[in-house]
Order: sequence, then structure tokens, then C-alpha cells
Amino acid sequence: MPVEVAKVEIKNVRDASGVADVIAAGQFGADEVVAVIGKTEGNGGVNDFTRILADQAFRAVLADNGSRSMDDIERIPMVWSGGCDGLITPHATVFAQTTGDGAGSGESRLVIGTAMSDTIAPEDIGRPAMVDTVAEGVRRAMADAGITDRADVHYVQTKTPLLTVETIADARDRGHTVFTEDTLESMGVSNGTTGLGIAVALGEIDMPAAEAICRDFDLYSAVASCSSGVELDRAQIVLFGNRAGAGGRFRIGHSVMDDALDIDGIYDGIRNAGLQLPERPRAADLGGRLVNCFIKCEADRRATLRGRRQIMLDDSDVHHHRHSKAAVGAVAATAIGDPAVFVSVDAMHQGPHGGGPVIAIVELGD
Repeated sequence: MPVEVAKVEIKNVRDASGVADVIAAGQFGADEVVAVIGKTEGNGGVNDFTRILADQAFRAVLADNGSRSMDDIERIPMVWSGGCDGLITPHATVFAQTTGDGAGSGESRLVIGTAMSDTIAPEDIGRPAMVDTVAEGVRRAMADAGITDRADVHYVQTKTPLLTVETIADARDRGHTVFTEDTLESMGVSNGTTGLGIAVALGEIDMPAAEAICRDFDLYSAVASCSSGVELDRAQIVLFGNRAGAGGRFRIGHSVMDDALDIDGIYDGIRNAGLQLPERPRAADLGGRLVNCFIKCEADRRATLRGRRQIMLDDSDVHHHRHSKAAVGAVAATAIGDPAVFVSVDAMHQGPHGGGPVIAIVELGD
């Protein structure tokens, strides 16, 4: 079943007209949509309600334009990353599995697999038990995508639980401690632990020691993009890779940004997806064939960038997440010529320290 991909703008916090327009134009049907990954304009924090509003709007469009039950629609993975700091445009990338026959082509093309992990207890967040649970879920998603070679996996997008006042109290009542009692910090801890689980599943690292989790930043996955929220108690996993004979027009690739200024890392990810680019590319060289880039970033904890002092970690007025997201968003928008680019923070164990993974989806033709 070939995969179709469309990037649509979100014009207000309740808007899903873009996906409705794509469905009306016949690119894919509402019943063929299998995943959505988007940026919303809220604060990106624990209480960012714009993610919920976008989720409701997109699911309502699928219900209004298709025949699936609401129970089925509610099970479609939709990963919303809050915060469009700087010049990032709110948008969503919509993925559909169409009814076309992809068996006739031997070319390697985009495939998708999804899975839900086993339950993640609050006391497991930030600890080896969560690494194991996520790794097993990633293996299920690989099998769902029909991918047997881990090198063919280029992007693993997850949503996992974070800690809340209620879940911390629940763990304490059952005689357990938690990694942190700071709910905002727990977002990064959940993301980082998930990144290690992805890295273990794909053979990028060995199983880390407990003391290395969220501390040893030399351990990371180059294809992980992890998000967390209060709305679930397990890992929701959407895995993307290439498989020969899958059919369709799209291919995926990845690289890493070594730091926040590494524009070459973005172009390397696009090249890895299959586009031929000159040695010193610019946005015009993409020829309209790039669908989107998905990038993780965060402030370098050493407070330096290419030998220069950085102050974002000491800014008491603006959180360093917002600094780094805005900065990397500007670099990415310059690289691709489009401010509708997916840039997400909390990149612990996702890409090198101070940098992050870059995933690119391109259209190559049938």
C-alpha cells in the first residue's frame, strides 16, 4: 500500500481545513489517513491546550469525510508538538496508505509502521524499565512496517507519558520513587529515555546503565524524535523507513545537525532521502521535491556554540527551549525556503549533544 504525504498549514488553533482540502482534491481519502505529525502555536509546555484543539479538529475532519467509526479514528496516531517560536509556521504533515498497487516497482520507497508499547508506570520514566518497554514497542512498529533491516529505519516519532502531580502521588502511594518531581523536567526525561529505547531497538547503542540515562549525552539515536504529554500511559510509536517494492512517490532519509548552526546537516538528510544536490546547496536547489524536514534540537548544556559563549541557559525571562527552537527553526527555514518546518526541543539522547536528528521526506516520482 503506497504512502501519500501532504503538508498543510494550520491557519488557527482549531483549523484542519488543509487536510479537508487535500481529501477533497483526491490525493487520498479520509479513511486512508494513518498518522499526523504537526506543530501547534501554544507554549509547548505541560498545559499547552493547542495540541488538544488541533487533535480534535483533525479527527473531526476525518470523521466528517470518511466512514470509519470514532473509535477507529481515535486510534490514529497524531503527534502534536507545541510551540512555533520565532518564524515557524503552524502546520501538519499527514500520512495516508492508499489502495494503489506498489508491488510492481523494486524501488525503495516510504513505508510506515505503528505500535503502542506496554504500559509505562510513572516510576519507570527515566529508568531502564522504560528503555526496555520502548525498545520492544519499536520492534513491533518495525514489523508492522515490514522492515527487517534496521538500517532502513530513518525516523521514529513517539509520544510518551510525562509525570504529573497525580502520577507522582500514585507512585508514592505504591511505595515507589520517581526520577524527578518537577513535571516540566519530566518531559525531557521521558523524551530522553525514549530516545535511548529507540537506539537500543535499532542497534545504535547497547542497553545503557541506569546511571547513564539522562546523564551520558554521548549515547543517542540519530533517528529519534520524541515528544511527551499527559494524555497517555504508554509509548505511541510511528516508525518510518524505506522498503523495496513498497511503491509510491516518496522516500525518507536522515542525518544529524552537529550543532544549532549546522545547515549542512539538513542538506545531508535531504541527500540521504534521495535528492541530488550541489556541493553548496540552497533552497532553490530542492526543486519543490522536499515535503518536510523533522528536526530535534536543544541548548548545548556546555553553554557554548562554536567556541562562543551562549546565554540562553541563564535567561530567566525566556526558557532556553524557546531560544533554541526559534534559532534552529530559522536555520531550517533558510535551508529549505519554507517556515513550515517541524522543529521540536527536548532532544536529550536524540542526536549529538547540542545538535539533533534531521529527517527529510522527499518526492521522487513513481
